Amino acid sequence: MYVEILVLAIIILFVMQYIGGFSINTFVEDNATYFKRLQEDDFEFYAKARYGDAIDMEKLFNSRLKQALLIGLVVGFMMISSFSGATLLLIFAVMLGAFKLPYMQLKQYYKSHLHLIDTQLPYYLKNLEILIQHYTVPVALGKSVGDAPEIFQEGLRDMIEKINAGDSSINPYMEFAKEYPVRDSMRMMRLLYRLGLGKQERKQEQLLTFSKTVSSLQQKAREARYKSRLEKMESKTMRMLVCTGVGVMMLLVLSILQTFSM
Repeated sequence: MYVEILVLAIIILFVMQYIGGFSINTFVEDNATYFKRLQEDDFEFYAKARYGDAIDMEKLFNSRLKQALLIGLVVGFMMISSFSGATLLLIFAVMLGAFKLPYMQLKQYYKSHLHLIDTQLPYYLKNLEILIQHYTVPVALGKSVGDAPEIFQEGLRDMIEKINAGDSSINPYMEFAKEYPVRDSMRMMRLLYRLGLGKQERKQEQLLTFSKTVSSLQQKAREARYKSRLEKMESKTMRMLVCTGVGVMMLLVLSILQTFSM
């Protein structure tokens, strides 16, 4: 019975969308002012971090609304035979979950993306340090692109292009740091810029400071990676213990019910 109702509901929705009797797109666009209040304060930040500045925020946000409304309609048709206040609350909860899920995915992507940058940046800087011992900073940056982690290559090309175009200010370095806003990225880019400006007699002194800072970052990255692995192991162990405990409890309950039924 439920399958027939669901199939009929989908057909009705399709027909109404086709003939213009009811359009989710039109409904969302007509009430955009009200729906905009549901948008999270940091939604645009996470969306730009995931898709870049060219992303159409309004289109992306409206797609979340349409998806949540459509899921709510489908769930409503599925439960139409037992509709009640509790059912209505359940439908709203499902719609809210469907609406929030893309936002949570964007947020999770940003966190994992930053974690990847945070763990790889010190090792890239260490390779760059070796090149700087033999070349000037701009030349070393150009030679480092091919061996740099893929996640940095686009940002490095943009920075090198601006430097080669004649921008001798700190701006290209700071723009790179802003594109990869992780631990100490700003400080490392300032050190790199000063290293490029330093006189030859001070280069070894500045390079030593840069090297010590990079080594410190590498140690922190190793500690963070070890901590992450430990947390994953603890999480897996906890899930195993919980599942085992629940399984044992279910067996105990079943055995007690079977004893009373005899």
